[in-house]
Amino acid sequence: MLNQPTMDKLHTMKLYGMADAFRAQLETTESHQLSFEERFALLVDQQWLWKENRALGRRLRTAKLKQRAVIEDVDYQHPRGLDRKLLRTLASSAWVRQKLNLVFNGPTGVGKSWLACALAQKACRDGFSVLHKKTSELFRELAIAQADGSLGRMLSRLAEIDVLLLDDFAMAPLKDSERRDFLEVCDDRYQRRSMILTSQMPVVHWHEQIGDPTIADSILDRLLHNAYRLELNGESIRKKLGCKPEEPESEDGQ
Repeated sequence: MLNQPTMDKLHTMKLYGMADAFRAQLETTESHQLSFEERFALLVDQQWLWKENRALGRRLRTAKLKQRAVIEDVDYQHPRGLDRKLLRTLASSAWVRQKLNLVFNGPTGVGKSWLACALAQKACRDGFSVLHKKTSELFRELAIAQADGSLGRMLSRLAEIDVLLLDDFAMAPLKDSERRDFLEVCDDRYQRRSMILTSQMPVVHWHEQIGDPTIADSILDRLLHNAYRLELNGESIRKKLGCKPEEPESEDGQ
């Protein structure tokens, strides 16, 4: 008779995982063979799991990853120069704990964005916050923030994200406002947070794409000296998957 009030109180306290576990115990005879300590431990474990899954769901929604990629699905068979040992090391998310960066470089279609999203998704699973944007999208948002006076708040929000994933970096020459704003982003994150960059443009050309030599030196020093660089090559995986030529181009290979 006391079970329903107990369930009501668990829901009032938002202990939904514990409530589900308590209901399951009431419906199974096996649980009655357990000691009080064992049954209570199961309730606590279920509440902890519910809370962790809920937090992970929030992190994944906030990350806005543009590819549904998981590190366990990486295709090592396609010839593209992918270092299996290095990728498995990165899958531990130790690089995020160490505040290091990742740079994926190579031609279109070899899976740069997919791999970047897979590692970012694993970072989410390991408890880190992530945000995924196209570099051009970030620059547009920074310009708007500069115009409406909210740049400081935006930079502060970006600085708190554990992993900032930027696609298609240095694909076009940077404007003066873009390189100055991006230097602030890099400066805020240097040795404090991690970044993942993907680019078809070889790293040796990034300096000229950034433009101003002094600012370019500062940006590249903060991006590259503490970064893992993954140079990919080979044919597009989209050809292997049989994508039609008229389909929108995206880094959807594994």
